[in-house]
Amino acid sequence: MDTAHSAYPPHARGPRVPVGLRAPFSGRTWREFLHLFLSVPMASLMFCYAIAVVSLSAGLLITFVGIPVLAGGLVGARGLGTLERLRARALLDVDVADPAPVRPSKPGLMGWVGAVLKSGASWRHLLYSLLHFPWALFAFVFATTFWAVGWALLVYPLWAWTFPQYAAQPGLQLWGDGYGHGFYLDSPLAIGLTSGVGLLLVLAGPWVIHGLTQVDRVLVRGLLGPSPLATRVSELESDRGVVVDTAAADLRRIERDLHDGAQARLVALAMDLGLAKEKLAEDPQAAARMVGEAHGEVKTALQELRDLARGIHPAILTDRGLGPALSALAARCTVPVAVQVDLDRRPAAAIEGIAYFTVSELLQNVSKHARAGRATVDVWRTADRLMLLVSDDGRGGAHTEAGSGLAGLAERLDSVDGLLVVESPEGGPTAVTAELPWRG
Repeated sequence: MDTAHSAYPPHARGPRVPVGLRAPFSGRTWREFLHLFLSVPMASLMFCYAIAVVSLSAGLLITFVGIPVLAGGLVGARGLGTLERLRARALLDVDVADPAPVRPSKPGLMGWVGAVLKSGASWRHLLYSLLHFPWALFAFVFATTFWAVGWALLVYPLWAWTFPQYAAQPGLQLWGDGYGHGFYLDSPLAIGLTSGVGLLLVLAGPWVIHGLTQVDRVLVRGLLGPSPLATRVSELESDRGVVVDTAAADLRRIERDLHDGAQARLVALAMDLGLAKEKLAEDPQAAARMVGEAHGEVKTALQELRDLARGIHPAILTDRGLGPALSALAARCTVPVAVQVDLDRRPAAAIEGIAYFTVSELLQNVSKHARAGRATVDVWRTADRLMLLVSDDGRGGAHTEAGSGLAGLAERLDSVDGLLVVESPEGGPTAVTAELPWRG
């Protein structure tokens, strides 16, 4: 914790307890153990329900009633799966999205029955009901036994006196032959070692419980959530929306730049040339001066059109590739930029364009906000990924929170299966890494 934002001075805070010693008393451990405890009745209910549904529908198949019964049973399994997702979200911090709802292709009862039976999510919920019961029973018994033995051995010095007083033996029997001969934990050394073993089991208990609940997390994610295909379709739909919004924003920007820039200058140029034409006979010197001013406006308008065309897709990128294009981009930056491009061949034109404009936007941020003395741009290929690294020695503090320019850039990269990672502590330096798929 930063002492500048702490509620207490450093000398008022005690030393932090190691994680291993805190784990048996942490909230996460007890939430996970509660999950294992509640899994037994919940899994028993779901297992009995699944067996009843399968048995009843199979027995009624001869009368055709079994098919609607099976469909109704699958819907019920989906309802129980909703409770399991809520329980996992509350106790295991596993946020699993609901699977896609059943959408009948035809109206009526049979259309609904057919949609339920063809739904992979419905069958996965039924499979979860069958598989989770034996695992839940094993996990709870193992975790409870492991931890209970650990706590019992840890406090063995407190209850070792019960053996000579009530069991007619000197202590806890570790080994015996059935004829009164054996090894008992009755000496101070043996009692101390027993307590030490119990301490180790108690400290290992939270990690055992966490490992057992990891299997529950896998089952919930794999069987009670949407299928990988449905998740991918949802991601593609979201990415498509981002691409459409980005394209619309770019078109509005181009229209605004044309309307406010080059178009306005060309209109003014036409008016100036008209006035010069009228004055040509009366005042040739004034007309010549106006033509000279119009010539300057033409140069300015041409420069704005070149800048606008470069913003759409620079010609140097098409003709010479990413390395020269980024070098030209760095030369226009207000901060000295060193560019290093290590590519054996060019990626697809679309990926090349996205990489160029990603670096362009990052260098604009460096120029406007970073207060940096220098910056670097590194581009290389790793397996099937195109890697970009833009770093500077500025003040830092960059982030991808909603509303920031980097947030919009991260969304654009995500729309093509890219990734943006920002490392920018307060005070700097800043390193922004972008990954793009390599599509040669």
